[in-house]
Amino acid sequence: MTDEQQSTPTADGRQLGIVYSPCPNDTFVFDALAHGRVPGAPALDVSFADIDLTNGMAERGETDVLKVSYAALPYVLDQYALLPCGGALGRGCGPLVLSREEGPDLAGCTVAVPSEKSTAYLLFRLWAADVVPGGVGEIVVMPFHEIMPAVRDGRVDAGLVIHEARFTYRNYGLHQLADMGEHWERTTGLPIPLGAIIAKRSLGAQTLTLLADSIRRSVRAAWDDPEAARPYVMAHAQEMDPAVADQHIGLYVNEFTADLGEDGYAAVRGLLTRAAAEGLVPPLGPDALRFP
Repeated sequence: MTDEQQSTPTADGRQLGIVYSPCPNDTFVFDALAHGRVPGAPALDVSFADIDLTNGMAERGETDVLKVSYAALPYVLDQYALLPCGGALGRGCGPLVLSREEGPDLAGCTVAVPSEKSTAYLLFRLWAADVVPGGVGEIVVMPFHEIMPAVRDGRVDAGLVIHEARFTYRNYGLHQLADMGEHWERTTGLPIPLGAIIAKRSLGAQTLTLLADSIRRSVRAAWDDPEAARPYVMAHAQEMDPAVADQHIGLYVNEFTADLGEDGYAAVRGLLTRAAAEGLVPPLGPDALRFP
């Protein structure tokens, strides 16, 4: 937190704990809010963690506000509410399956994935059910930044990648085998749900509504003055090339980040309903996505 902050404590006088990733889309979205440039917003205590860790934190109820995979929602919506803004959902931004050779048959192959409770993995499982009749072989979970080197070095047959890997996989000499988002959009007509912002229902409707409004204002502030967010983005971008960071933001921060809207909610319900029908996640209750 900075001295310039003009944020508002919660009703019990404390800051809200929030955990999101160090990826450029998250730091871009939350820059103004994290640095006190959204007057009247709830005061935040910010931490960073990759999404596989935040999914687990949400299941354990460890903090107030988190960025999680949409795939994690069925496990946490008893404690947390899905916020209608701040997340990552869009078109042309899905996870990719990469391999060393062009066009291998994945039947029986070893595939590295970033998490078995990630939206990327759900999309992969739904894709594989449609196009890999024999089923893939062993699934190996590893941090997403280790997946491309593992595929390049032959330690796994293929890898499921997310984030900026869309723009950098050719640097590893890899080939795109399939685009999970393209398959999803073609078969459903819906945008691709990736990462969600959730907050504890126990915060109460007033705080949840204020938080959502503050996130929207933070998004708009970043759009209005992208250069103001650049130092925060690049400080946490893990030595990423600034041009790649800009591509990352341009792809993952869009109209659905400001508000899920009808199409966004339809995409979330569509993904989780189909995944539940395949036995991949528990079914959602009728009011599970209600806000606040």
